[in-house]
Amino acid sequence: MSFRAINQKYLEPGSQILMVLGIIALCQPWNMLLHSYGVTIILIGLIGFNITSKIAPEEKAGTGQKANPGAPH
Repeated sequence: MSFRAINQKYLEPGSQILMVLGIIALCQPWNMLLHSYGVTIILIGLIGFNITSKIAPEEKAGTGQKANPGAPH
């Protein structure tokens, strides 16, 4: 598995989930430690998403097209 495939499958969705978890940590009233680090968690997820979203997906072999199986033809 190439780095681009790992990025598309794990890293990009992971950074999106991290941003959502940061919002949840910021809004929850039970744990002060999570609340105080909520913005930091959001920013780490945002920076990670900005980096991972710039990496182009893999191309199909021999066609020069990007591999996107869900795209309409």
